[in-house]
Amino acid sequence: MNDKKKVLVVDDEPDFVAVVQSNLEKEGFEVDVAYNGVEGLEKVKTFQPDCIVLDVMMPEMDGFEVCKELKKDEATSDIPIVMLTAVASHVSSTRYSHYDGMSMEADDYLAKPASAEQITNSVRSLLNL
Repeated sequence: MNDKKKVLVVDDEPDFVAVVQSNLEKEGFEVDVAYNGVEGLEKVKTFQPDCIVLDVMMPEMDGFEVCKELKKDEATSDIPIVMLTAVASHVSSTRYSHYDGMSMEADDYLAKPASAEQITNSVRSLLNL
């Protein structure tokens, strides 16, 4: 890639973040990380990512709230978001369901444990690479 695309990874599991970050960097992306939703929103302002990998269940502010904030702000509404969750897609008795993720205007939705390769492929697809 000539111009490195920037990806923000927001997840509260440091080991998972490290694997995803390493894989994306090997693929030529510039990566920054945040470990909760509040930190993620701050990093969006300073890092200005081309794409965001966003976990659903996090402390302080969950991924759905972060996604809602980003999509309602004109400055960030066009940033593609890949949402990740460990909650099974067939669980409808919780707000962390597949349907909820897609209704939050996420651009893609992957169930954990998603592999670093799946995440990279989703990011590439959303950035038309």
